[in-house]
Amino acid sequence: MTYKEAIKNGFDLVHRNWQLVLIQLGMMAISCIGFFIFIGIPLAVAFVMFGIDLTELTRFKDILATMREPSEIISRYMGLLLVLLISFSVYIIVVASVGLYIFGGSAGLISRIIRDNTIRFNLKTFFSEGRRLFFPLMWFSAIIGLIFIAVAFILGIFGGGIAAIIYTAKEHGATLAVFLGIFFSLLLFCIGFILIVCTIALTLYGTASIIFKGTGPLQSVKETVKYLYYHSDALWLYCIAFGAYILVSFFLILLGTPFNLIPIVGAIIALPFQLFSYTVQSYLGLVIIAAIFSYYFSTEVKPSETPEIKEAAIDGSSTHSSDTSQLQVPEQEPPHAEKEEQR
Repeated sequence: MTYKEAIKNGFDLVHRNWQLVLIQLGMMAISCIGFFIFIGIPLAVAFVMFGIDLTELTRFKDILATMREPSEIISRYMGLLLVLLISFSVYIIVVASVGLYIFGGSAGLISRIIRDNTIRFNLKTFFSEGRRLFFPLMWFSAIIGLIFIAVAFILGIFGGGIAAIIYTAKEHGATLAVFLGIFFSLLLFCIGFILIVCTIALTLYGTASIIFKGTGPLQSVKETVKYLYYHSDALWLYCIAFGAYILVSFFLILLGTPFNLIPIVGAIIALPFQLFSYTVQSYLGLVIIAAIFSYYFSTEVKPSETPEIKEAAIDGSSTHSSDTSQLQVPEQEPPHAEKEEQR
């Protein structure tokens, strides 16, 4: 499968199953409502219980004055901080769980449609796929989270080394320090960008491995690393799709910037435009998932299934031939045997 065919399949699949975009919009609404329920209401109750005057927070100088003594803030607003921490933790857990369930349902339904093009969107199938893939994707997300932490740690080590090199170069000249600072900053940016893109590609192709092959979270990471190593074109496909997504998102941000400059009308227009931007980004995100899954299925899953189909066909043909051989017409008795019977 070529890149063009994979991307075209992604657009066709999402276009025929546009209900998946509505589910993503529903996820956004759940996040907003959850923020109000799990953070807004507890904070309002905490402000009333602890007798905090909100008018003091509007004065910027007072905020700066209180920030100079953080220990006093902690001792005075310990209860408020605890309520905020617990509410935020509950909100993150609920939103992450719902988001993982919706992602599992969407990815599972997309994989079924890729296997059988006659399948269409069905809520029953969506919920069943979400339940089936929730825990495998949860453990897989935990592994990917550890990988992201490792990437951040590696980038931190590189950043510390670069800072030490630049500090040493300042003793020999400011020009050399500026040159090394720009050079190593660009180098660190490129390394970080490559590591992040590879990790996200590992996430998508690993999810495809879990869904199509039914492998475990750790085994899917190992198989995906091997797959990306032997199929570098799959990584390039994700880079192209990711680059297109970034360009479209940047273009939408540029279009929405002038609305912020208009005093009253801009705020009114900005809300539907933000909804439109999120819809477009959700649509493109689903297209990327569908294109990646289609390419993975055609290059990794479908070739491994083809020999089994051929072997089954050969066995079926041999069985059919053996059955037909058994159904042959019995041979006629020779004529002299009939004469002897008459005698």
